[in-house]
Amino acid sequence: MLLVLPSPEAVARQAAGHIADLIRSRRARVLGLATGRTPLRVYELLSAELRAGRLSLAGVTTFNLDEYQGLGPDHPASFRSYMEQHLFRHSDIDPAHWHVPDGMNLDGDAVRSHYEGLIVAAGGIDLQLLGIGANGHIGFNEPLSAFDSRTRIVRLAPETREANSDEFSDGRTPERAITMGIGTILEAREILLLACGAAKGEALAAMIAGPLHPSCPASALRLHPQVTVLCDHEAAAGLSSFTELGSGFTGTA
Repeated sequence: MLLVLPSPEAVARQAAGHIADLIRSRRARVLGLATGRTPLRVYELLSAELRAGRLSLAGVTTFNLDEYQGLGPDHPASFRSYMEQHLFRHSDIDPAHWHVPDGMNLDGDAVRSHYEGLIVAAGGIDLQLLGIGANGHIGFNEPLSAFDSRTRIVRLAPETREANSDEFSDGRTPERAITMGIGTILEAREILLLACGAAKGEALAAMIAGPLHPSCPASALRLHPQVTVLCDHEAAAGLSSFTELGSGFTGTA
């Protein structure tokens, strides 16, 4: 389903409300989480619910999509630090149930077996939250990533490193990262993708209405039976019609 909303704030509120409803109803006990600018407001809204006592993450387990290779959990630009700052520290979730890939692990086989094993042991991911990169990446699955790929170490595309360079004081984004694979993402029971701003318009159009091809990794989501895309009008500008979309999506204004 595609839902086009008037603003990034409306996208964040719709997403946070949906996530909170799933948690309260116990339909989502294992969450896959994303980082970056797009979900930041979602975490702010969820944190407000947690502080007000209207939401609890007790008993919830989380798995983050990715982490920069070479960054420890205390590095200010690590995704573990991001999650602690914007969500975890405001919640009652057991720290033993936070899972972020180990950026200091240089062994690709160990990275894959450990993280995939944790997800399986938790019973799989109930809801996976995603953003989309300007080049169509999901997680750090860059263009030409295989649709059946698993958690692994990847080399980041130059445009991804450039887009994320302001997170680092010296402007130097790490060259590699650990990411859940597209195959891992597709095993989530439900997927919620957020896209805001004109910079995401081309990628969103390719995802929804372009070829089903690894050149746009996000197009793989058309293979999943339960995907909701929330976007603002700027991100949707590249879609000529909200009712003539790729397989699995229905336009809703």
